[in-house]
Amino acid sequence: MIYLILSVLASSLIFIIFKLFSKYNIDTLQGIIINYIVASISGLIAYTEPIDIITVTKQGWFYGAMVLGVIFISVFNLMAITTQRNGLSAAAVATKMSLAIPIIFGIIVYKESTGILKITGILIALVAVYLTSIKTGEGVSIIKKTLIFPLLVFIGSGIIDTSLKFFETHHVSKNDVPIFSATIFGFAAIIGILTLLYKRITGTLKISLKNIIGGIGLGVPNYFSIYFLIKALRYENMDSSTVFTINNVAVLLVSTIAGILFFKEKLTLKNWIGIVLAILSIVLVALSI
Repeated sequence: MIYLILSVLASSLIFIIFKLFSKYNIDTLQGIIINYIVASISGLIAYTEPIDIITVTKQGWFYGAMVLGVIFISVFNLMAITTQRNGLSAAAVATKMSLAIPIIFGIIVYKESTGILKITGILIALVAVYLTSIKTGEGVSIIKKTLIFPLLVFIGSGIIDTSLKFFETHHVSKNDVPIFSATIFGFAAIIGILTLLYKRITGTLKISLKNIIGGIGLGVPNYFSIYFLIKALRYENMDSSTVFTINNVAVLLVSTIAGILFFKEKLTLKNWIGIVLAILSIVLVALSI
């Protein structure tokens, strides 16, 4: 349970740092790319075994980590496009509602436990995610021509969580969690660096110190959010569907509270109802363990 709590705290810290990005006008793309570099380095430092590139490439999870790295940075860019074309709420809902994918995967593929309390908690969690994600004066904008973007964010985010569970179960040993995470972030960083090089060649790149500092600040909690999530998925007394439900809803809950306390965000009645339902869903799912 401690790993799940730490994952929630690390993921919530990411939210706070993203808010600071906006406050200090930090270039999000540059910050994200630097973040992936730092997250990868964090994993390499945390790995206690000697690093042998040949051995790493022969691991059963290596090519999967490579694909995940590409998906990581692709989903980020899709989230940016979704925010621009469909609104912030559409991006937030698509990202958080994606928890349905690993939940369904866990129940069907791994025959994870179901019960009235758990199913009720999961359904309430999905409603809570929607209500809490709707910002003041917004609804979720459904534009047919751009519907593909939130749909891809939904699918991509769900694939990431589902893949983490799959590799954790079948390929990643206990000692390999740091190097597995580092590899994912490393490939995301490679794609990001290539993007920066392209911008440099085309003359549209302006790197500043604050973007680098922002990326470094984001990279460490980003690494630990994945590291602790994988550790939480290894907890034998808790199904992955339970872990993903509590993790996603708790992150949304803590992030919302942080927004109120530190950034003076104002919530609508729907948001408050969502918060209450989020707490209720966590209690119900936790009681089903």
